[in-house]
Amino acid sequence: MYIGGEWRPARGRDTITVVNPADEQVVGHVPAGGAGDVDDAVRAARAALPGWAATPPAERAARIAALRDVLAARQDEIAETVTAELGSPLPLSRSVHAALPVAVAGSYAELAASYAFEETLGNSTVLHEPIGVVGAITPWNYPLHQIVAKVAPALAAGCAVVLKPAEDTPLTAQLFAEAVHEAGLPAGVFNLVTGLGPVAGQALAEHEGVDLVSFTGSTAVGARIGAVASAAVKRVALELGGKSANVILPGADLARAVNVGVANVMANSGQTCSAWTRMLVDAERYEEAVALAAAAFAKYVPGERIGPVVNAKQRARVRSYIEKGVEEGARLVVGGPEAPMERGYYVSPTLFADVTPDMTVAQEEIFGPVLCVLRVETYEEGVALMNASPFGNGTAIFTRDGGAARRFQLEIEAGMVGVNVPIPVPVGYHSFGGWKDSLFGDHHIYGNDGVHFYTRGKVVTTRWPDPADAPAGVDLGFPRNH
Repeated sequence: MYIGGEWRPARGRDTITVVNPADEQVVGHVPAGGAGDVDDAVRAARAALPGWAATPPAERAARIAALRDVLAARQDEIAETVTAELGSPLPLSRSVHAALPVAVAGSYAELAASYAFEETLGNSTVLHEPIGVVGAITPWNYPLHQIVAKVAPALAAGCAVVLKPAEDTPLTAQLFAEAVHEAGLPAGVFNLVTGLGPVAGQALAEHEGVDLVSFTGSTAVGARIGAVASAAVKRVALELGGKSANVILPGADLARAVNVGVANVMANSGQTCSAWTRMLVDAERYEEAVALAAAAFAKYVPGERIGPVVNAKQRARVRSYIEKGVEEGARLVVGGPEAPMERGYYVSPTLFADVTPDMTVAQEEIFGPVLCVLRVETYEEGVALMNASPFGNGTAIFTRDGGAARRFQLEIEAGMVGVNVPIPVPVGYHSFGGWKDSLFGDHHIYGNDGVHFYTRGKVVTTRWPDPADAPAGVDLGFPRNH
């Protein structure tokens, strides 16, 4: 465990075995921390909080920039570690799992220095102060990116953090802790406890010393985390599942829309909350779209361009959905439930056609390399189908009709919309987040919204009883003859 600025053994002797999903070989072990370890980490964070909160934003920015530089220098090691514990192909690990978090950390180094922590409104001052100790619970699908997306804005805001990473990908979290130490962040500002979700994760969510819980993962687990944290009257952010769609209107560049859509689903083996796992196409060009999608699928060879899913349980889950799709009458165009390789947790990239809105594969999040193509007769039908989903993460529309694009932006119930482009890669200053069951806590991450979420407002209103009594040079916030 990395607690209070040093590596220390866990209180217990239990460990978690880390397995490479590509070949099922053991690549490491980490401590399975418990409530005692979480308590140690929270106490260390609370002790460090006053000093870090009082640190000028420019100095906090410099420390985050130093962290970014350490991560950048270790990108190759990060990529190899993610490939070892997540199974993603090394080129993807380099470009997305290593390079993207470095860019995000850099954006928060800039924001830490430029964010308006103090605003003047009339004769009032609004102070945006750090909310306190943050409990961050991160998923396995983007191991380092999700850590940086929670830890960096919290640090920028002046908070101290306790991180509980996913048990499938804890080695990347340990690398991050090493980078924090090398970057010279004060002891206790960042703490790492590895452990199982129902043990360490729950202990962190319910700990009385934690002021805010930020969780990314499945809707079912998020609901439990939210219930525990809310019962303790903590601020809660839950970034949950999705069932996003790619709506292709008549007249759009069909080949480009289909190829971009397939690439969106296949990225990270379909293990992305905002993946466009439904493709909605008008009846006239439906079969052409299916054929184009089938040709695009041929490029994604398991073990080469596409990696495995994260573990045996996830593989069984995805394959059960594929079997359900066949059972309910969807047309299997490419792939199927059979394992494409003898070793590793691989799933055959699977394309379903003739999918109807009532089918399970059209309604529930599969979180694997599975795409469903649905036929829609009108624009209105496509929007209604989209909005009928309980999820509202990201969506896209491909069209040459500017009026339809504008109408879609206004009518669709989703937190992110791409028009003839994928949803932007979350680097820089724009927000990222969903609506409805995809997000709880109104937490749009990245940019100013990301920093703001980890602050709490304090309004200070000042008026001297007699303006004449105020010391010379004091800004009263109103004219002296008022």
